[in-house]
Amino acid sequence: MKEKELHELHAKLTQELRRGILVLATLSQLKEAKYGYALINNLAERGLDIEQGTLYPLLRRLESQGLLQSEWNVEGSRPRRYYEISPAGSSLLELLTAEWGDLTTVMDGLLDGTSTRGESNESD
Repeated sequence: MKEKELHELHAKLTQELRRGILVLATLSQLKEAKYGYALINNLAERGLDIEQGTLYPLLRRLESQGLLQSEWNVEGSRPRRYYEISPAGSSLLELLTAEWGDLTTVMDGLLDGTSTRGESNESD
């Protein structure tokens, strides 16, 4: 595989990995109400950059699924829509957080050559 092809494949797979964690990341940061731009900055400060064109459709989808609730705040210089996790979203966040913990444990074991049961995978 040529270096350019490898770079393109790496970029594509990295994008897929990042897409897979956006719901978990978003829900985790909306325990307190935030408007979209503040959420983008909040995620970026923690190392997860997300484009507006990705975040806003995600917020609308999560709200339509009942995982977020929102309200408009018209105080200040311009109206802003504030999003906050709903009770259903909190329940899902708890489940996804547990799943994330399980997956990271498994992946740590795979990447360092040990299984989650303490067995070596070197002969596999």
